[in-house]
Amino acid sequence: MSEQLNFEQMIEESMKTVNVKQIVKGIIININKKGEIIIDIGYKADGIIPRGEYSYNESADPRKELKIGDTITAEVLKMNDGEGNVLLSTKRYKSKEAQKELEDKFKKQEVFEEKISKVTDKGFIISKEGYDIFIPISLSGITRNENIDDYKNKLVKFRLIECTFRPRRLIGSIKAVLEEEKNKKIEEFWEEAEVGKKYKGKVTSISTYGAFVDLGVVQGLLHISEMTWNRNTPPNEILKIGQTIDVIAIDVDKENKRIKLTYSEKGPDPWKNINEKYNINDIITVKVVKLMPFGAFVELEPGIEGLVHLSQICERKIAKPEEELHVGQRVNAKIIDMNLENKKIELSIRELENTSNEYKE
Repeated sequence: MSEQLNFEQMIEESMKTVNVKQIVKGIIININKKGEIIIDIGYKADGIIPRGEYSYNESADPRKELKIGDTITAEVLKMNDGEGNVLLSTKRYKSKEAQKELEDKFKKQEVFEEKISKVTDKGFIISKEGYDIFIPISLSGITRNENIDDYKNKLVKFRLIECTFRPRRLIGSIKAVLEEEKNKKIEEFWEEAEVGKKYKGKVTSISTYGAFVDLGVVQGLLHISEMTWNRNTPPNEILKIGQTIDVIAIDVDKENKRIKLTYSEKGPDPWKNINEKYNINDIITVKVVKLMPFGAFVELEPGIEGLVHLSQICERKIAKPEEELHVGQRVNAKIIDMNLENKKIELSIRELENTSNEYKE
């Protein structure tokens, strides 16, 4: 009899001690129809995790998520649940672990990545093991074009900007992370930016002098002179807002964070080898494209313009070009000077008056 008592005593002493609030690990030996989890915790009594103590997520089903033989960690609630088992709670354990994680990441300002549990008109709620983290609309990073309801169950990155548990106040910011990621991309953009680099961008605005192109994180300027060689074509006839285009960097100012672009479809420079096509004293047909107080600009061919000075329009003295010419009019003119380095050509209509010189088109 004494040998039997000694044997039972040895078994009991070999068992670990278990106390309330202690964290224990065990092997799942059964999951019954009620969803209760029975585990071997190396104690003289088995541990039991009721369905209600399994998870803060009421739809979580241990029968689908766990299997016999899995290791599970839980907190001891009672030494005896009334039926001889040690009452355990996994959700209580996870809640304490979640609090540690929240406090630790808040102190270190680390980024969380969680799913949005609930969407309200005031913002998002992220549930994390019994703790609700509130992200106000102003810190959500949502744009005007987005539907707030689409964010339900969406995985987002955020930082805690407030973290207290008494009183409980957990405030998060998605916007803070988005801004940091954007700033990082901007830095990378300027580190890699260089003249001659090709980009694909979206036209965001158009004005009389050109357009702005979104290159992803930076806006680039596309001047009208870099859209087309034809100076008289308005930018809105070349591009449309929202259009995706190919551009090339022609000037990069990293210090002031400015980049100038040229349109890939601008085409070859029509002034190249122009001296092989035109010469001084040539008589040609030109088109009046713009009238200014000092004279008229005429088009020799698309991308090539010249100036007929006010004094070279006609023999009689006039106060303004409109007295003799109108936009769109085609006239004969004589080339009287060429400055190809500065892309300037001067012409005269007056010298052809009362002559019958031949001209070429």
